[in-house]
Amino acid sequence: MRTYKHLTMTDRLRIEKWLKMGMKPREVADKLRVHVSTIYRELKRGETGGLDRNLRKAYNPVLAQQRVQENFKRRGKSAVNS
Repeated sequence: MRTYKHLTMTDRLRIEKWLKMGMKPREVADKLRVHVSTIYRELKRGETGGLDRNLRKAYNPVLAQQRVQENFKRRGKSAVNS
């Protein structure tokens, strides 16, 4: 039986830290024990308009968490403060 879990704010902060350390999305997924597509969706969710030093779109974990909570509210679910 498969089990699914939502990423927490702690997970999002870890993703940000590991990406800044130069880890690839596959490595981040392995460390968090989630599918790599979860990481790519998360990066899209937390994408900011600005670019980082390597001319990539930057990841903002706070923005990602806000978007998740907005989606929960829109669906009529209570927002999880993780």
